[in-house]
Amino acid sequence: MIYLDANATTPIAPAVLEAMLPFLRDQHANPSASYAAARQVRRAVDVARGAVAGLLAAEPGEIIFTSGATESMHTTHHSVRALWPEKRRLITTAVEHAAGLECAARWKKSGGEVCLIGVDSQGRVDLAALESALLDEEVALVSVLWANNETGVIQPLHDVVELAHAHGALVHADAVQMPGKAKIHVREVPVDFLSLSGHKFHAPKGVGILYVSQRVRFEPLLTGGGQEGGRRSGTENVAGIVALGKAAELAQKPMDGTLRDAFERDLRARWSEAVIHGQGAMRLPNTSSVHLPGVDAAGMLIMLDQRGLACSAGSACHAGAVHPSHVLEAMGFDAEHAAETLRISFSRMNSPEEATTGAQIVVECAERLRSLRGSACVV
Repeated sequence: MIYLDANATTPIAPAVLEAMLPFLRDQHANPSASYAAARQVRRAVDVARGAVAGLLAAEPGEIIFTSGATESMHTTHHSVRALWPEKRRLITTAVEHAAGLECAARWKKSGGEVCLIGVDSQGRVDLAALESALLDEEVALVSVLWANNETGVIQPLHDVVELAHAHGALVHADAVQMPGKAKIHVREVPVDFLSLSGHKFHAPKGVGILYVSQRVRFEPLLTGGGQEGGRRSGTENVAGIVALGKAAELAQKPMDGTLRDAFERDLRARWSEAVIHGQGAMRLPNTSSVHLPGVDAAGMLIMLDQRGLACSAGSACHAGAVHPSHVLEAMGFDAEHAAETLRISFSRMNSPEEATTGAQIVVECAERLRSLRGSACVV
């Protein structure tokens, strides 16, 4: 199989698997215990925390291990609502991941207000609209998907942070798609909260982090045994944490755009009608959102799967179903356009041959599907 769906999840890197295996076999002690075997496990967790902190240019004490970005986002919203109840407003964007939009819905259900900021045709957040919305002194939090999971468009987060902080609001970054693809530096872009999931950069599913700046107060969502310095209770997923630390080390060297560019170049050479979304904006080096006019994406997924190529039609986070892309609609495209769009996303484990062969297979399947559609219309 040619796997081109890395933005949905990535395969575990061999070095990551090797690092975590001892903690699935022999080193099974609870890191909260006091005996020697437990202290060894605790040291492994501390090393992983340091590696993740290094990836973000953060302090180890600012890293909280969680089950993934969804938990981290909900924890952020819970903390802000609990500690700043007088500030009722959340600002987010119209192109967030489903987890971010659901957090916003819960914020509103709890009695808060939500303001959705639009984007331009390239998928970039409207900074003028953001500044206008920030004039409301009740804004507690601005939550932004740093790099879009569907189009790869990277938001101007430094500008977002400057505007938000100037108006007394905190900032959360959903940085799930960033590790190993683009630079994350929480001193240069001083967000207050940041969420990551390990399975997006070659660690296993079920482990992630919440970065909480030492500048801000914090109220935990999960309480109990006091793990993670009292900030996230529950016995640690040690094997997953060790894996995440190793994956963070690998992610220190970001991908370049060689595979994506080769795929798009070969695709456009074979199918000149293809449109690349967000091409005029800064994008992740691994992501290509491609509109193929007249070609049904749902049918393409079936045909591509039969040819041994895995990719997505828009977001892959809706239990296997293809839904109209709210991201593309926010960028000004209609539902028909969105239904003719594929998302191709590479990882560091793909090869140049897979990029060029992938483009060839996509075009061959698109031509086949269009010909079948045309023949079906003949009376």
